[in-house]
Amino acid sequence: MTMQRVKMAAAVLLILAAGAGGGWYWWQSQQDTVPEGLASGNGRIESDQVDIAAKSAGRVRDVLVQEGDLVAAGQVVAHIDSAELQAERAKYAADVLSEEVSMLEAQATVSQRQAELILKEANLRRALTLSGTGSISEESRDEALSERDSASSVLEAAKKNVEAREQSVVAAKALVDQIDAQIADNTLVAPVRGRVLYRLANPGEVVSAGGKVLTLVNLGEIYMEIYLPSEQAMGVALGSQARIVFDGADFAVPAKVSFVSPEAQFTPKQIETRSERDKLMFRVKLRMPTSLVDSHIEQIKTGARGVGYVRYGSSQPDWPASLQKRIPGDPLDAED
Repeated sequence: MTMQRVKMAAAVLLILAAGAGGGWYWWQSQQDTVPEGLASGNGRIESDQVDIAAKSAGRVRDVLVQEGDLVAAGQVVAHIDSAELQAERAKYAADVLSEEVSMLEAQATVSQRQAELILKEANLRRALTLSGTGSISEESRDEALSERDSASSVLEAAKKNVEAREQSVVAAKALVDQIDAQIADNTLVAPVRGRVLYRLANPGEVVSAGGKVLTLVNLGEIYMEIYLPSEQAMGVALGSQARIVFDGADFAVPAKVSFVSPEAQFTPKQIETRSERDKLMFRVKLRMPTSLVDSHIEQIKTGARGVGYVRYGSSQPDWPASLQKRIPGDPLDAED
C-alpha cells in the first residue's frame, strides 16, 4: 500500500512537472510573438570599418592613439617619417630660386632687345627719309631695314625664352608642391569619428605604400541588419521607425529603416536555425540616430546581439508594451 502511494505521488509530480514545463514553453513562445504587421529578426550591431593607411612607403614615426581610444574626425593619429622628403623639398626649393633668377635674366634681355629694336627702327626711319631725297644709297637703306628686322626677330626669341623660363619656374614650384603634398600625407588623420579597433603598426616599423596603420570603427554609421521574408520586406518603407532590443536589456532602442535590399539572398550563417538559413530573405538595415549614438558614445559596442523590429504593410500597429520602454536619453526626433 505504501509503495502504491509512492508511485502515485511520483506520477503526480511528473504530471505537474510536465504541465509546468509546457506552461513555461508556452509562455516563452508568447514572448517571441509579435502583432500582425510587425516583423522581427535577429541581428547584431555593426558599423563600417575605416582603415587609416600610409599613402607612400615609409617608417612610422609615432602612433598617437591606442586600441579602444575614441577619435574625432580630422584628429591626427600618426606620423610617417618625412626626413627624406624634407631633403628633397630643400633641393626643389633651391631649383625654384635658380629658375626664378634665370627668368629675371631673360626678362632683362627682353628689355635690352626692345631698346635695340627701338634704335634700329629709328635708324630705318632716317634711312628711308634720306633715301627719298637721294642723300644715301639704296644699299644703306637696305642695311637699316635688315638690322631692324634682325632686331625684331631677336626680341621675339628673347620673349619666347622668358615664356620658357616662366614655365620652368612653374614646373619647379609644382615639384615643391608635390613634395609638400607627400609630407602632408605623412600626417595621418582620422577621416571619421570612431573608435580605434586595431593598431596595426608601431613606431619604427616600415610600412609599404597603402600599408595599414590603424583601423577605426566608424561611429557615424551604427546599424543592425536583419533578414525578412519577401511578404514582410516588400511592405517595409524606407525611413520608417524601428526598434532594437539587445539581449538582456529591458528597453528598446529607436532606429530607422535606412536600406531594404532590392534582391533576395540566402540568409548568412549567423542566423541561428537551419530552416531560416535555407530561405531566400531580404536584408533590411536599421540605423540608429546619430544624436542617440552621441549621447551614449561610451556604451556603443559593435557586435552586441539583439532583435530588430519593423512595421510593414498598411496596418502599422502600435508598438507593444515591451517595445515602448525607451532607452534613457532617447532623442525626441526619434519619437513616432
